[in-house]
Amino acid sequence: MKKNNRQQSTASLKEVMGKLLETYRIDQKYSETELISSWERLMGKPIASRTSQLFVHKKILYVKLSSAPLKHELNLSKSKVIEIIRREFNDQIIDDIVFK
Repeated sequence: MKKNNRQQSTASLKEVMGKLLETYRIDQKYSETELISSWERLMGKPIASRTSQLFVHKKILYVKLSSAPLKHELNLSKSKVIEIIRREFNDQIIDDIVFK
């Protein structure tokens, strides 16, 4: 009789992917990449169209903007932008934002 070594429990794809990212310690990098790709959806097309560069380094989101008035406006509402990002990703993906 052939012995089956597979685990008999089932798990959702989301759970399995989460475990895989955690095992290889790339879950933070994956979340950062997901944030960058979701920027237009989170902030809207007018802001995204004036964003020329976007990256995360050491839990700080750097946003390079082509509009000085928009940069000033976003600096004034920085805490609201961080709140939007944290609400969407449910974790401490970033600690601060720098608008350039």
